[in-house]
Amino acid sequence: MTTSREPQAAAEREVCGLVNGLAQQIADHVRERAVTLGVTAAQATALREMTGPMTMRELAERMSCEPSNATFVIDKLEKQGLVERRAHPTDRRARLLVLTADGNVLRERLLELLAQDSPLAGLTAQQQRALQELLEQAITHR
Repeated sequence: MTTSREPQAAAEREVCGLVNGLAQQIADHVRERAVTLGVTAAQATALREMTGPMTMRELAERMSCEPSNATFVIDKLEKQGLVERRAHPTDRRARLLVLTADGNVLRERLLELLAQDSPLAGLTAQQQRALQELLEQAITHR
């Protein structure tokens, strides 16, 4: 017996499958590009998300992970001379993560590689913005 909710459930399953499939394609793409640069996918994600100085908590939010996981990733990047921790100008308990000159160079190269054959490359800039807006709306609807 089919319920009145079945069409909605089927639509949700389809959307969930598509979102998961796209997320997997993006993760695979990041992993493939990271390997060519000698970093892990998590390190590449951190580099991609470091658009400027930020706290560990901010980076963890951008990476969608726990701060302890982001700390592990940053420790590795710091040992490679790509990131450094600096005093926060207004919060003496916090540290700012800042890319070094080498980190900026690597990040730029990563961004170039990520732009090549991106899973989103088949969409126009307008379609990408529309997809982003729809996903944001779905996420913030809760």
